Amino acid sequence: MSDTHPAYEVLRPVTTAAGVVLADNPSGMTLDGTNSWVLRAPGNRGCVVVDPGPDEPRHLERLREHGPVELVLLTHHHLDHSEAARTFADLTGAPVRALDPTLCLGAEGLGAGEAVGAAGLDIRVLATPGHTTDSLCFVVDGDGSVLTGDTVLGRGTTVLGDHHGALGDYLRSLDRLAALPPGTRLLPGHGPDLPDAPQTARDYLAHREQRLNQVRAALEQLPGDPEPRQVVEIVYADVDESLWPAADMSVAAQLEYLRSE
Repeated sequence: MSDTHPAYEVLRPVTTAAGVVLADNPSGMTLDGTNSWVLRAPGNRGCVVVDPGPDEPRHLERLREHGPVELVLLTHHHLDHSEAARTFADLTGAPVRALDPTLCLGAEGLGAGEAVGAAGLDIRVLATPGHTTDSLCFVVDGDGSVLTGDTVLGRGTTVLGDHHGALGDYLRSLDRLAALPPGTRLLPGHGPDLPDAPQTARDYLAHREQRLNQVRAALEQLPGDPEPRQVVEIVYADVDESLWPAADMSVAAQLEYLRSE
């Protein structure tokens, strides 16, 4: 990707309190790349950076240009979101906070329901396990927005199963997002922002139920206790095979969920 590509040079304003800098790490799993979010109250000089992304010098320099950075927040541990945290903390002097205390630098771990005050904003922490056990979302009070990391994406669906991600946990996390006020803007870790996070969460819930029904139907066709890949070959037959390893993880989570039922 060229240095002159505007998406990788400037902060794109999305709400009155949030703008996004897109990392140059596009792939089948990261879509256009990782969204690194810059948050600040209107008129406030300092900012909060959510998910500094890959440890790529040009991306971190672009983020630093929108400082001074008061705080770095991580939605979860995956490297496309958290790899640069230590380098960025060294560059800016900002503490790093996450649910997992091993990811924190110069600060304690975040707690579910905690209200974080920084850059003139009140940022509320939602525990949303499922994609990973340490997944968080951040509600920006007064801005009408929620940052969802990989729990809900701007396009497509979320992979489950990695790092003990569990479908039951994930469905409950979607319920929490669906309960947010109507019109809460969705600011995802990948893909475009969306106008209505609660409706998107309800769409995700419907999609998961549809997939579960497809897995149930596939199990009726397969003998014994099938491996996830056997189910994937039926349920995801219309999906590019390069994405089947990710589907393996989601199906494994679905099978575990169905067994627990």
